[in-house]
Amino acid sequence: MLPDLIEIVPPSGRRESKVVLPGSKSLTNRALILAALAARPVTLRGALWSEDTQAMVECLERLGFPVEVADDPAEPANRTLKVQGAGGRIPNAGTPERPLELFVENAGTAARFLPPMLCLGHGSYRVSGIERMHQRPQAALVGALRQLGYRIDTPNDRLPAVIHGSGPRPGAACSVSVEESSQFASALLLSAVIGGWQITVTGGNEDELPYVDMTRRLVKDFPWNGGTYDIEGDASGASYFWGADWLLRDVGGRVTVVPTPVSGMQADQKFLDLIARGEWRPAYSRQTDLADSIMTAIVLAPFAPATTRFSELGRLRVQECERVEALRTELTRCGARVEESGDTLTVHPGPLHGAEIETYNDHRVAMCFGMLGLRVPGMRLVKPACVRKTFPNFFAKLAELGTVIKDAEGKPLSGEALLA
Repeated sequence: MLPDLIEIVPPSGRRESKVVLPGSKSLTNRALILAALAARPVTLRGALWSEDTQAMVECLERLGFPVEVADDPAEPANRTLKVQGAGGRIPNAGTPERPLELFVENAGTAARFLPPMLCLGHGSYRVSGIERMHQRPQAALVGALRQLGYRIDTPNDRLPAVIHGSGPRPGAACSVSVEESSQFASALLLSAVIGGWQITVTGGNEDELPYVDMTRRLVKDFPWNGGTYDIEGDASGASYFWGADWLLRDVGGRVTVVPTPVSGMQADQKFLDLIARGEWRPAYSRQTDLADSIMTAIVLAPFAPATTRFSELGRLRVQECERVEALRTELTRCGARVEESGDTLTVHPGPLHGAEIETYNDHRVAMCFGMLGLRVPGMRLVKPACVRKTFPNFFAKLAELGTVIKDAEGKPLSGEALLA
């Protein structure tokens, strides 16, 4: 188990490394919902096994869906999951007086994807999570479910919420805004086939909603009558190692990432061409260029050849932490010159130095600055185990690149001590 403070020592000398990716969290949790709704058992191969996906599996099991979990010999952070679907039926439920409790931890996907599915049941369910999850937006989804005719009890349109399922409502229609999160639309689309709902998505252009497109493609391609579905490697997780290759090539290091995501379903697949293999641009948008991996690019930007402007970052403010503020604060702590204006960060090139980095219980903050430690000596991360959310063996993978990771006393870590 990772200690509460680690220091990352950059690799020395020329080195070529290969990193094997775990499965995509976004695809795994979508596929778990669809597998539960499928008519016959579905086996998910290469599924990510992390805090977020385990939270989803635990909720499905409480709802009465058996899930068989087997190790994946190709990747320690993956599992093969066999889900016994019930053909659109939700086996277990509570009553209005005693709703069935479902705890989603800090998993935004579980918090958003489960409520529409629960509406298909017959009974009451209370969905809750950690404190930060109760602060994150949920109103657009709650409003859409009410438009469909379902009763949702929540005093502030956030979690915790009690969902009163009353079964499918063929022909029911709603509109849902994706201004705060595209997960609201994805959540409805995942259950719409069984629910018989008509969903209209507002607040974003189609080419700006790659995760909604991912959901539509997955619904179309999924083995609804049983079978096997292969989960692609995680492109957002790949960005840290594509970024590592970009950082280290000037000092003789190279990093190869396998398997390379190629389906086009994941928005962060574009990081490979826009950043790792492409010519660095003066500006990048969270809305049209990169998804979560724009955080990776922001942390790389002090090493860019010129000043870089990162725009339309508003959604980062309402995720696991206030990410715009976190990135500006921690990069500045490392000596970077960063300017914040509205939802835009401007990062200037210049030398960096090591610092003690607050991770804000945000897996992506921890992984971004962990990556930076490959090039900047003296990087220390507080509470790095938050990577368990989506990439529990991230620091073990980082050590494969030749870096030494030490605890607060300077003792090198290895084996299970590098796992979150």
